[in-house]
Amino acid sequence: MSADIPDIELCEADDATFWPWFNWTEFANWPHKPETLVVIPIAGLADWGLGHSLDAEETVLMAVLKAASLCLGHDKRLLVTPPIRFAVGPMDGCAFAIDPDVACDLLEEVGVSIGNAGFTKVTFFNASPWTEEVCKAVGRDLRIAHKLQMFCVHLSALGLDFHPKRGGDRAALKTALGALSLDPEDKDGAEGRTLVTRAAARLAALFLEMRNRAPLANGGILPTQTWP
Repeated sequence: MSADIPDIELCEADDATFWPWFNWTEFANWPHKPETLVVIPIAGLADWGLGHSLDAEETVLMAVLKAASLCLGHDKRLLVTPPIRFAVGPMDGCAFAIDPDVACDLLEEVGVSIGNAGFTKVTFFNASPWTEEVCKAVGRDLRIAHKLQMFCVHLSALGLDFHPKRGGDRAALKTALGALSLDPEDKDGAEGRTLVTRAAARLAALFLEMRNRAPLANGGILPTQTWP
């Protein structure tokens, strides 16, 4: 860990695992690269009708991710990039939405950069309901074309779903957002913080499973079939 962390806040993050706070020499000598999981957070900007700001997705996503990182401790086998804040957005309340092909290119570029740094285990941690299929497509392409071991977790799978019609617990999501806007010592936010903690514990368990997964066979090169 670099001793001199800039006194700026790019987003809600655990400084001990936040990619920008490491320099190139630290990356070059990074221990346990094959076991290190690099997380790419993805959050769109939208008015979800919950009475909170346009960055509600990032607010919940990064709070859960930070809590999960703290659960795992600081053993240098988890890295978190800054969140990608642009996503596809088909509904009227979406802001700064981008086309699906642009979203795919953006995610692929970040994934390739991580691979070029010598890491092979990458997971998308996504809050945007509209980006779920994009993550699936790009994850497949990164696996095939760049030999990365790809994983994906959607915030919706942790019980905090922003989709307006899928049937997720909107009340729970609103409660979590309300708690995250309060001082941590405010007792009124206890229920919401419990929801975030519960989601973070599930996420941390998934991260452990991903980190412990055996590396891809044959350096990630897919077998080919030849026909006579």
